[in-house]
Amino acid sequence: MDDKQILELYNSGEKRQAFNLIIRKYGERLYLHIRQMTICHDDANDCMQNTFIRAWQAMDNFRGESNIYTWLYRIGTNETINFLRKQKIKNVFSPIDIAAHLADDPSFNGDKAQIALQEALSKLPPRQKAVFTMRYYDEMPYEKISEILGTSVSSLKASYHFAYTKMKKWILNYLGD
Repeated sequence: MDDKQILELYNSGEKRQAFNLIIRKYGERLYLHIRQMTICHDDANDCMQNTFIRAWQAMDNFRGESNIYTWLYRIGTNETINFLRKQKIKNVFSPIDIAAHLADDPSFNGDKAQIALQEALSKLPPRQKAVFTMRYYDEMPYEKISEILGTSVSSLKASYHFAYTKMKKWILNYLGD
């Protein structure tokens, strides 16, 4: 089913069925995006759950001016950024063990470069992490990121550049050890 058909189903009163279709259609892609930002499977699941709760609560207000996935992506990204900000405060007192979280990831093969990349990513501020993740991992155009984050393309390019520069420096230092 395409987005238009799902929205028609929702508006006809089949709200749960339509929302279940949305989850099945977009859940995996959204999870992968959130997981790249959070690193930890449990944290990604928490953010996903909060994203779908917020989406369910706001579904009646969805006007269809964007694709459902873009709308979900925006909610998920903002939810994850807020989560990461809260985590950053907690992690000042107990730093996360990136390697331990990666060991739980079936796509992780133990490569030192992967650990370096995730370590570097974990050090970025939440907004830069979101921009870097969408641009690098999801290969999303700046215009689409701009729509999701509600910011200008030039600001995003600057954010990505700063994130890329920090990531490169951290990775080179990590691999140089």
